Amino acid sequence: MSGGTPGSGSGFRMYRPGASGAGANHIEPPADPDPSEITLADDATVDLSTDLAGKNVEDTLARLDAELIGLATVKQRVREIAALLLIDRARQRFGLQADRPTMHMSFTGGPGTGKTTVALRMAEMLHALGYIRKPKVHTVTRDDLVGQFIGHTAPKTKEALAKAAGGVLFIDEAYYLFRPENERDYGQEVIEILLQEMETERSSLVVIFAGYPDRMETFFSANPGLSSRVAHHIEFPDYTREELLAIAEVMVAQQNFRFGDSAAAAFDDYLDARMARPRFANARSVRNAVDRCRLRQANRLVQEHRPLGKADLMTLTAEDIYGSSVFGDGARAAEEVACPTE
Repeated sequence: MSGGTPGSGSGFRMYRPGASGAGANHIEPPADPDPSEITLADDATVDLSTDLAGKNVEDTLARLDAELIGLATVKQRVREIAALLLIDRARQRFGLQADRPTMHMSFTGGPGTGKTTVALRMAEMLHALGYIRKPKVHTVTRDDLVGQFIGHTAPKTKEALAKAAGGVLFIDEAYYLFRPENERDYGQEVIEILLQEMETERSSLVVIFAGYPDRMETFFSANPGLSSRVAHHIEFPDYTREELLAIAEVMVAQQNFRFGDSAAAAFDDYLDARMARPRFANARSVRNAVDRCRLRQANRLVQEHRPLGKADLMTLTAEDIYGSSVFGDGARAAEEVACPTE
């Protein structure tokens, strides 16, 4: 029990979703009122640093910084959204009522730019701030929502909404829901259901639409009712070559490998050649390239027919990188399989 007088001081230890309570069979005596539920006087103050959710948010943002290189503008928008909700909680302490902030979002950018990762961290942050009940993301595409015959689309869409209830529904390549060239396409039915759910269930559901920038612009232009319900449009820029090299070095280290002498310079050469080819997918292409370097390293070590030390097993050499077909005279233009957006 609290030893303080309700309403005295800032009293900003607000409810944090997921906090465990007493056992189901244990009967607690009546508790003192939660200070965070008592309206503060006009001359009171609140200390944001004492809000338990704020610490959770900072931890989530720190993870985002550690997981994703670059994306400064994206991270700034995420911080702004966190600040909005944190201040909204503080306003509630003074009885200042306002409309619940709308959190439906649009993530636009090429493949491999971190959209899925940001969606996961966004769900954790919204949950910590009490905006959604569960820190989960349910990812779907057109095939998960649109039926192939009359009467099939609504049940599929509602099933996806039920799985996402209390959390985040992430619709990848959302523009494929809209096919104006086909009057009998059932994608429009999905959009109509989403419109209704986004408005009536916004207290328990956040919808994120994701895809390529130009196609998403066309999608929202053709569906103004949908666009008006999306409050946050976040653009994910392509990575620079320097950022991609840094991403490669992180991926290599995470798998207990390392670049040998001149290998990092060789990988930079690889990026220069690969980025000019079709279907380059940013960090996703870097991950694929690292995997193929491991393949060539393994083949090289087996063919050397000699005892191997720990350093041998950890080191990726320039030879392992320059073995890529992008450096060959007859290199295939489509070295990598086309990747959908995140």
